[in-house]
Amino acid sequence: MKTDSISTLRSQQVWLSANQCHLDDFGALVERKTDLAAYPFASEVAANVLIYDGTAVRRVASSSESRKALMAEWVEAMTDGPGIIVFRGAFADLAALDAATVHFWGMIEEQRAGNTGGGDHFAKPGANDRIWNALEKLCLRAPEVFAAYYGNEIIALVSEAWLGPAYQITSQLNVVNPGGSAQSVHRDYHLGFQTAEAGARYPAHVHRLSPVLTLQGAVAHCDMPVETGPTLYLPYSQTYLPGYLATGLPEFQDYFDRHHVQLPLSKGDAAFFNPALFHAAGSNRSENVRRMANLLQVSSAYGRAMESVDRARMSAVLYPALRSMISLGRLTTANAAHAVATCAEGYSFPTNLDRDPPIGGLAPQTQQALMMQALAENWGPEKFNRSLEAWSWRRLT
Repeated sequence: MKTDSISTLRSQQVWLSANQCHLDDFGALVERKTDLAAYPFASEVAANVLIYDGTAVRRVASSSESRKALMAEWVEAMTDGPGIIVFRGAFADLAALDAATVHFWGMIEEQRAGNTGGGDHFAKPGANDRIWNALEKLCLRAPEVFAAYYGNEIIALVSEAWLGPAYQITSQLNVVNPGGSAQSVHRDYHLGFQTAEAGARYPAHVHRLSPVLTLQGAVAHCDMPVETGPTLYLPYSQTYLPGYLATGLPEFQDYFDRHHVQLPLSKGDAAFFNPALFHAAGSNRSENVRRMANLLQVSSAYGRAMESVDRARMSAVLYPALRSMISLGRLTTANAAHAVATCAEGYSFPTNLDRDPPIGGLAPQTQQALMMQALAENWGPEKFNRSLEAWSWRRLT
């Protein structure tokens, strides 16, 4: 009996479930006040969020000793603190930002003219103008503008603080037009882009790990008063361990609606936050402001395998063998799924979200899911190879 109790307790600690999500526990974590005295480099606290002055940050960062102390403060703020930091005047020279804005509007007009794009992770398709992979598109379109824009010291500092060196940035431009509705509350990449059912299959230590693999940021490309719908945040919500399973629960969504905060931003400001923070883009209730933000997703260098593996080539060779072995009774479907998991790509990302948008779900179909579909529907090798080639093509830039 004692063994059973230990096993049950251990299982509950390792495997999280929606049944472990309790509002009382959540409220005890998030209903805290941010003490400015605990963050000596911050200039103020607004709506429970730490605010930093860009000019002061650049001055402090000029000294190697104070630079480390500053970065350590940000790590504390995003780990056990409010989970979000805002930089007023993150861009000292707005000319670089304005030049990028011109090109971003150009991309949007070209996309509209070509009737391309669409799809959003947490909003209805068409509610926003979204430019996927704006990072590469800006670099190829205007390399000098790119250099001036991403030469920004604050973006580099906060990215290194959270992830260490060798981080990698991606960027999606998001424009919420007048009348655009709010997103649903969510956490972000990686586990935040999984369904609750999929997330529950990952052990608790992965729920702890996921937030430190990514840093989320947003650069304001126009003034964003509250009526334009700047992002809604719930400070301290990143500290709630089963939060990836809680965001889809109605009682937690209602709690977010009643307790979130919203900060107006000025052009050139930037916000960075722990991806596990409960958040959502707000509704644009203005009459004529197309709210533009460059959404930055900064990834750890360590989220990569050691070897390069051509999984599409492997899958094309393996599929006929699996199909034959299943038909002859030499392999069960479950055993085939294990082989597929070893061979094929099991994650939707990275992909080209222009060609492979998350329509109908949070993420596009994986290579593994395609292979299992083919086996379940008994596709011939030729059909599978065509579908596999199309899958691979959709991921190319």
